[in-house]
Amino acid sequence: MIREHRSRSKLEAYYQKFTEDGILDPNVHPWVAESWERSQELGINRDTMKIERKMSKEEFLELQNKHRDAIDYLSKLSEGIREFFQEYNLSLLLVDADCTVLKSYSLPFYQMTPGEIEGTRVGVEEVGTSSICIAYEHQTPFWMFGPEMWVKECQLGDACSAPVKVNGEFHYIITLVSMEQIAMPQDAVISLLLTMRTALEQHLTESLRIKAEEAILDATPFAVYHVMPGGEVAYANQLGHTRLEGIGAKKGDGSRHTQNLNDVIMNYQHTPIYKGFRGVPSYNKEVTWITPAKTYEDITTVVPLERDEDQAVQSVVVVSMPIEDLRTLVAHAAGYTAKYSLNSMVGDGSTFLSVRNKAGRVAKNNHHVLIQGEAGTGKQRMAHGIHQASARAAGPLITLRCGDTTPELLEQELFGVMLNPEVSHQGRLELASGGTLFLDEIEKLPKNIALELAEALETGKACRVGENVERTIDVRIIAACDSDLKRLTERGLFARELYEIVSRSIVRVPALRSRREDIPELAQHIVKELAEQHQMEPKEILPATEKVLEDYDWPGNIKQLQSVLEYAFFNTPGKTIRPNDISLMGDVKPDNKWKEDKEVFVKAWQAAGGNVSRLANLLNVSRVTLYRYLKKYGLEKK
Repeated sequence: MIREHRSRSKLEAYYQKFTEDGILDPNVHPWVAESWERSQELGINRDTMKIERKMSKEEFLELQNKHRDAIDYLSKLSEGIREFFQEYNLSLLLVDADCTVLKSYSLPFYQMTPGEIEGTRVGVEEVGTSSICIAYEHQTPFWMFGPEMWVKECQLGDACSAPVKVNGEFHYIITLVSMEQIAMPQDAVISLLLTMRTALEQHLTESLRIKAEEAILDATPFAVYHVMPGGEVAYANQLGHTRLEGIGAKKGDGSRHTQNLNDVIMNYQHTPIYKGFRGVPSYNKEVTWITPAKTYEDITTVVPLERDEDQAVQSVVVVSMPIEDLRTLVAHAAGYTAKYSLNSMVGDGSTFLSVRNKAGRVAKNNHHVLIQGEAGTGKQRMAHGIHQASARAAGPLITLRCGDTTPELLEQELFGVMLNPEVSHQGRLELASGGTLFLDEIEKLPKNIALELAEALETGKACRVGENVERTIDVRIIAACDSDLKRLTERGLFARELYEIVSRSIVRVPALRSRREDIPELAQHIVKELAEQHQMEPKEILPATEKVLEDYDWPGNIKQLQSVLEYAFFNTPGKTIRPNDISLMGDVKPDNKWKEDKEVFVKAWQAAGGNVSRLANLLNVSRVTLYRYLKKYGLEKK
């Protein structure tokens, strides 16, 4: 607030009239009058400033470090106008939002050395009325004449204070104090103070924005660089610094020095960065980087930054991600993580408990794993549990069913394929790098592909179909097999080289009929999961129903039990599942048109586990009749 010049003698008279007679002259500025009354109520000494240091040296140093940005910026700003300060005997103060003096610049303040005033609080409670307390109270710039100061020894000169706000929030007060009764260009002093205030506010706002942007860049999974024409790295985010250290372009000792990329990247002139300085941008391009430390691949985007007037490239922004990191990111984004733990596998019977404990031990070693067991016994869930309990749990879990496609497509799915010189896709083996590849129905893997996989696992390197480029892989195989893989290998039907690799740790999952004691608990667990998944009321399985389930052989194992209970859960009225509600063929009933519909008959055949006698009982027909339909549908009887 710019105030017109006031007579010092009149102001001194107003001050004396109030302090000695308790009378406030109506010509006293209302803010000053209010502050005088407050100072008097507080009993602030009027003769000298009696300030006791409230912060230890260590506490004050910590406070200054917290506000180092503002302190250093104002220091640089005041250097250029030091002569002006000296000419008018001015002192500059930076005060925090708690009215504690953070820094005293230029000449002494209140005849004190900077060391005496710094670290002390100069609010109205300590020194009474001052321009600082008025600016603090009313959050606006304020010019105060010397005789308006509460402490007499401070009345020799005038003072002006202005609050500093960042994004609308009050942070500091900057103050200019005149030490002598000399004529000062009031407008110039106020303009100077407001200019310094605006500059500091803009600097702090910009610093806050830059910190936020740097935090965002450091949080991204990409390495970000700002590269100058000569190959110098002007900026790198946190991951970028790590990558630079990895290729030897930067020391890991905290030094900011970065070697010229042209000196570190051996194929620099063939990279998108070099082309970027010729005005050629690149977007999501697969690039090979050759350095003395290592050769690696990443996906790189390069954006040239041009001058408006002549379109010359001043610098480029580079965003890159190593392909192995991208694979992991994609795997997690696509949900390629373990959905089950070993503890989610229900069963406390001695047979299954020993298997689950062995799986837990196997998970901790680094060997590849072979899970064997009949179809439907829960091998896939076991694979998920082993992955989750392993040291690779943070990596992806990728699944490939070996019997789902042709050998040609299976090889491409497993190893990846080069479609053309510009486009090359990674396979499941690369996608699982750092994690686990679950090969279901591994017995259906053709021998030539199995031999290629065995070599890749032994060497830790693999090539995509159609390429000669070797890529490093780091993957653990968990294989599942419905039959005896060792016997298939001995008969020459499976590659011995791959069998010896995946069979170093073998987990055999028992058939459900071998662990009948677990069936009631499994049934309760399945029904509870169904209720939770579909947000329905849970249903009770009666003891008599459990007996029916225990007495059945379950040729389809847990998968068949799941199907039967799903049918009962959704088709049973009420809250209990009774014996009559159980259809061991699931949604296939004796009154279905199985005689005309092959699909219905096959479902019943599968439910009976391919056993003619069991199917005859389920459908309530003779074995002779069933033989006729088995021949009709081309099914093999057991």
